[in-house]
Amino acid sequence: MKDIINNTADHVRKQLQNAEGGHDWFHIERVWKNAKLIAAKEHCDIEVVQLAALLHDIADSKFHGGNEEIGPTMAREFLENAGLKPQKVDHIVAIVENVSFKGGHNTRSHSSIELDIVQDADRLDAIGAIGIARTFNYGGYKNRAIYDPAIAPNLNMTKEEYKKSTAPTINHFYEKLLLLIDRMNTQTGKDIALERHRFMETFLDQFYAEWDGLR
Repeated sequence: MKDIINNTADHVRKQLQNAEGGHDWFHIERVWKNAKLIAAKEHCDIEVVQLAALLHDIADSKFHGGNEEIGPTMAREFLENAGLKPQKVDHIVAIVENVSFKGGHNTRSHSSIELDIVQDADRLDAIGAIGIARTFNYGGYKNRAIYDPAIAPNLNMTKEEYKKSTAPTINHFYEKLLLLIDRMNTQTGKDIALERHRFMETFLDQFYAEWDGLR
């Protein structure tokens, strides 16, 4: 197992060497660490968890014209070439297909404890201090406003509206980040998410106070 994990890590690191800062190798590495931490408390296939965590964002659709098939396809090709058993390949690809938030409207087409773990691990990296940093990094990458009081968050976006949104970065907290605590799957994920969620709430309180010249 160790060889295929290390080989997968090396492969993903090379694939993402020029990626946007919030979706680069370091994002993958953090999700991988989170996944192993959560998996230690669950009865699961740790090989599937690690490989899915490593491959979950090998080709994020946001950076490939909205193509949601390229990531799972690349993951499948790599795993098949690595000689992994077909049943495990199918399981990992199903996780890659279902892990994303996608506006919060997607219905999972697959269910397993391994998906629960990897999804929680990915969501943890979207909240807290790292989540804040990633959110503003991506907002800058897309040249979005930091905040515009005249543009309210849209809490009823369709999946397509979510993907095409150009709203200010602060809106993303309400449209995704603050919602994730109630969408965690595992108890470990929920426990870690609580502290990170509170940190984001404190950040937003400070942000608005500074914006309004109160502090």
